[in-house]
Amino acid sequence: MSDVPIRIGNVSGFYGDRFSAVREMLEGGELDVIVGDYLAELTMLILGRDRMKNPDLGYAKTFLRQMEQNLGLIAEKDVKVVVNAGGLNPHGLAVALREVIETVGVDRSVAFVNGDDIVGRADELGLGTPIAANAYLGGFGIKAGLDAGADIVVTGRVTDASLVVGAAASSFSWGYDDLDQLAGAVVAGHVIECSAQATGGNYSFFTEIADMRKPGFPIAEVSADGSSVITKHDGTGGAVLVGTVTAQLLYEVGGPRYYNPDATARIDSVELTQEGVDRVRISGVKGEAPPTNLKVSLNHLGGIRNEFEVVLTGLDIEAKAALFQEQFEAALPEQPAELTWELARLDRADADTEEQASALLRCVARDADAKKAGRQFSATAVELALASYPGFTLTAPPGNGAPYGVFEPAYVDAALVPHRVNQPTGVTESIEPSPLRTTPIADESVPSTETTTDWGATADVPLGTVAGARSGDKGGSANVGLWVRTDDEYAWLDETMSIDKLKELLPEVADLTVHRYPLPNLRAVNFVIEEVLGRGVAENVRFDPQAKGLGEWLRSRVVAVPTSLLPTEGK
Repeated sequence: MSDVPIRIGNVSGFYGDRFSAVREMLEGGELDVIVGDYLAELTMLILGRDRMKNPDLGYAKTFLRQMEQNLGLIAEKDVKVVVNAGGLNPHGLAVALREVIETVGVDRSVAFVNGDDIVGRADELGLGTPIAANAYLGGFGIKAGLDAGADIVVTGRVTDASLVVGAAASSFSWGYDDLDQLAGAVVAGHVIECSAQATGGNYSFFTEIADMRKPGFPIAEVSADGSSVITKHDGTGGAVLVGTVTAQLLYEVGGPRYYNPDATARIDSVELTQEGVDRVRISGVKGEAPPTNLKVSLNHLGGIRNEFEVVLTGLDIEAKAALFQEQFEAALPEQPAELTWELARLDRADADTEEQASALLRCVARDADAKKAGRQFSATAVELALASYPGFTLTAPPGNGAPYGVFEPAYVDAALVPHRVNQPTGVTESIEPSPLRTTPIADESVPSTETTTDWGATADVPLGTVAGARSGDKGGSANVGLWVRTDDEYAWLDETMSIDKLKELLPEVADLTVHRYPLPNLRAVNFVIEEVLGRGVAENVRFDPQAKGLGEWLRSRVVAVPTSLLPTEGK
């Protein structure tokens, strides 16, 4: 087994990420493997609709174009490629990729991993009749493809971290019983899976980073013991700090246990060390047996969704909104199954500009009947243009509506899901699930510390003066991770940020179930808010449907912070 770390660089965090990242990473320095995450819950729905129109599609077409432009350099540098761009059709992507390889004239072999697509068996597995049903596979199919000599491995729905797990497991010949090593790779994979989020993107303290014009993409140098160093190519923008890595570790996680098909990583065991400029070491990660079940992403067609916004300017904003809502609902020929109103008070008194004097009233309709949420819904809004409140105007002409999908998570026994790798030779190899699988240990919500420290004098300031945050969607739920940078700050944060305090600061979640998970090693507290996003991003009509800004809203709320913890000049 080699003692030399394997350098794995990320080139994509979602379908639509920076197209030039592949070339930038190849030209920026040495790499052994490039990985790319092209899938998300919403992406699977988009690909499902593509496949309904054309059964030969269902994969991320962007990746194919990236390979057309970069295969020569990939071959020249002998860099392996591992991506989940296969989406719902990894076989189709592999065929298209082999055609591109032949056209470009390079020597690259392709393997593809599938078996995750169980839509044809969904009903018999008790999952209903979705348009897409994909189980999250682990990294050992990727490992088998690389072990057999594949230069490029494309997959369907594997967990985001599995791209790194598979590459590292192949490099170091890990087996299922190497739980700590696998868990370390899971953590490294989670850190780099969202591209520039590990190098300063979406970072609470972004003003402290000198150059944010174009953050570089992250690299994980994974060692044989499962530890890693997160870094980036020299000369690229952004920064790799304990803070940027902490923030990404808190992204879309739940409790201390981060469940993956090959190992459960203990997030509460992670130790982070700033090893040098743009180099953060991850060590101490403990692994447990993976859960018996695999998570399944289900996507259903929910119906037709339509919306419009009207502008309310000047005086009597609330009365104007009430008048229009009453008129509109009375004039509708048929009431949609769901009608949602949201008034955004962006206006201010005695404003210097018309825009600053205006609020927005948004109406969203959803119904299985295209007529109820379609043309007649839009026409009713337009017909009120000369008969409603003073100053009536629409932000844009309303349309005819569009289909929307609904994401739903489910779980099936891993033994019921085929995990296959189709090797470059044409041989199909079956991957057996880990024999160590066990019933997962459910993390319990932990209340805030009951002791009350005398912190001395306090000042009422935004929470974000001392705390960073990262938030995101988890199906219909959302997580908000808060973290600080010193032990004293963490002692105060752990004592202060209770579930009740969170609900006080975020009144929108006051009636919802909230779980709280302290992570002392990261000086962080993570909250999971159930059902704040309804049935998920594609169906949700909330102002921030993916909860990306939820953490920044929390940071903006004013709390009493001990003056001893407040930043001082030069601190």
